[in-house]
Amino acid sequence: MRALITGATSGIGKATAKRFAAEGIDLVLCGRRVAALEELKMELSTRVNVYTLDFDVRSNEDVQRAISIIPIELNQIDILINNAGNAHGLDPIEDGNVEDWDAMLDINVKGLLYVSKAIIPQMITRKKGHIINIGSTAGKEVYPNGNVYCGSKYAVDAITQGMRLDLNMHNIKVGAVNPGMVETNFSNIRFKGDEKRADTVYKGFDCLQPEDIADIIHFVVSRPYHVNIADLMVLSTAQASSTVVNKN
Repeated sequence: MRALITGATSGIGKATAKRFAAEGIDLVLCGRRVAALEELKMELSTRVNVYTLDFDVRSNEDVQRAISIIPIELNQIDILINNAGNAHGLDPIEDGNVEDWDAMLDINVKGLLYVSKAIIPQMITRKKGHIINIGSTAGKEVYPNGNVYCGSKYAVDAITQGMRLDLNMHNIKVGAVNPGMVETNFSNIRFKGDEKRADTVYKGFDCLQPEDIADIIHFVVSRPYHVNIADLMVLSTAQASSTVVNKN
């Protein structure tokens, strides 16, 4: 088995890479931080074959070029994990930063589409493959000041459903895993390096960890091929919704 994971240098992507390697799944790991990619490759190469790709998912040209050079022994991708995504800012719509909007739509929506378009043809040829899009509870429920980020994740939800319909005739499995609050660098990016503000997001309750989501992703991909988990939402016990969290 071979899996391609975007956003593999941290958080859910990195945890999933480690979980897959533990199960003997060969890896194509994608990200923008070369040093982090190489460090992860060194760690996991003792278990499985690992190839790294450094590109920006926002550029369709870069995506297509990078994926075209995957070595032949790894270029038949069985599992695609569209994990790359970010939130930028938490402002009301009237104060939103256009550059933040562009970044979220380009990475969360267009990047997912570009990578998928590069991988889907080989799956169609083989009449087999599994695509998992990492969505969010923000794609199920809009919260105050979430506006464009929530919109981007609602788009992921709709695209996932559309993919599943369009690829059904080709025997390709498509699903989504939609986490709630996961303790990663997500909030640090959203708040643009304001670590004090980011730290408060995960304080006071037992938050989901990247490894929790990685375990769930592995469960999804390890089901018998006739079983497709189409849509899965994951919350910590303390989190009831995007805005209701039981903090001590």
